[in-house]
Amino acid sequence: MKFHLDRGVLGDAVSWATRTLPVRPAMPILQGVRIVADAGGEPQLSTFDYEVSAQIRLEAEIERPGEVLVQGRMLSDIVRALPNKDVTVALEGTKLQVRCGGARFALATLPVEEYPQPPTMPPVAGTVAADVFSEAISQVTVAASKDDTLPPLTGVKVEISGETMTLMATDRYRLAARELTWNPSSPGAELTALVRGRTLHEVARSLATGGGVEIALSDEDSANLIGFEAGGRRTTSTLVDGDYPPVRRLFPETTAITAVVSTGALIDAVKRVSLVAERNTPVRLSFSEGQVALEAGAGDDAQASEVLEARLEGEDLVVGFNSGFLLDGLGALGSEFARLTFTDSIKPSVMTGQDSLEGEPDNSYRYLIMPMRI
Repeated sequence: MKFHLDRGVLGDAVSWATRTLPVRPAMPILQGVRIVADAGGEPQLSTFDYEVSAQIRLEAEIERPGEVLVQGRMLSDIVRALPNKDVTVALEGTKLQVRCGGARFALATLPVEEYPQPPTMPPVAGTVAADVFSEAISQVTVAASKDDTLPPLTGVKVEISGETMTLMATDRYRLAARELTWNPSSPGAELTALVRGRTLHEVARSLATGGGVEIALSDEDSANLIGFEAGGRRTTSTLVDGDYPPVRRLFPETTAITAVVSTGALIDAVKRVSLVAERNTPVRLSFSEGQVALEAGAGDDAQASEVLEARLEGEDLVVGFNSGFLLDGLGALGSEFARLTFTDSIKPSVMTGQDSLEGEPDNSYRYLIMPMRI
């Protein structure tokens, strides 16, 4: 095997393909990256750990076809350190030679015949704009649980009904839901999938360049694989086992109190006053006509307060939130103003975005957050 290509192309491909390599794999061979160069085609880099697979095509000039498996993280470290010149990759004997300018590296190879074959992509269920999908993933995954003892909550629930796709995630303390429009292969498609949050996060990082992404998902009840492909990059992931809680019913049908405040100003104020908040203590928000007062700290401890302009509909309210959860939701809105709705001070609050102080809310993204006892 031998091929020539641009150093930047190789660097991007290796970095992307190795991003999901397991830190502590079940078998050492799963730390490898498989390189395949077919005559008349494009070289491909791929990784697979029995749960997530990644495959990317390269623009390169193939001089000699072949196949090889090498240690992924070592290859990634080497490629990052190469000078900005054209690269030649060649299999010579039992070593993979990487040459770039005056730099020469020889990597030991792994037994490629022992490497597991990656899964076949399921049928394409539809397409969605990459930038829209990437934004939706980033908005929702902030609420996915990091606790591996509750596997279903580490996932993102994907619900598809015709041209509407809904992504939802919760860690029991907050819930994020994003609704978007996509182009299904079958107009009446009704599909659901529970996808690993960390896998979707990695997918989003690679899709922010625009264009479209194909989503592959079997319509069988026993389906256990989902795939994403865009710009020569393909990712598959097994689905998370377990039943997802019925979280839609957590959103209240009616609310008695509504407050609207500048998103950027509120983010800055929360960051400032939370500097004096002890771990697991709330930032208090006191809403009254024309303003919201933020406070943190109490008693003999350090204290901080700040007052912002706000529009309030309904009676005055004092509520406490975990500052990190509150900042996650505000940062995900992506709008000029944040609209917070309340039933009372002890029931969940729902946050949405809007473009102006008096404008209509954008309910395509909703972030529900549980208050803390004050």
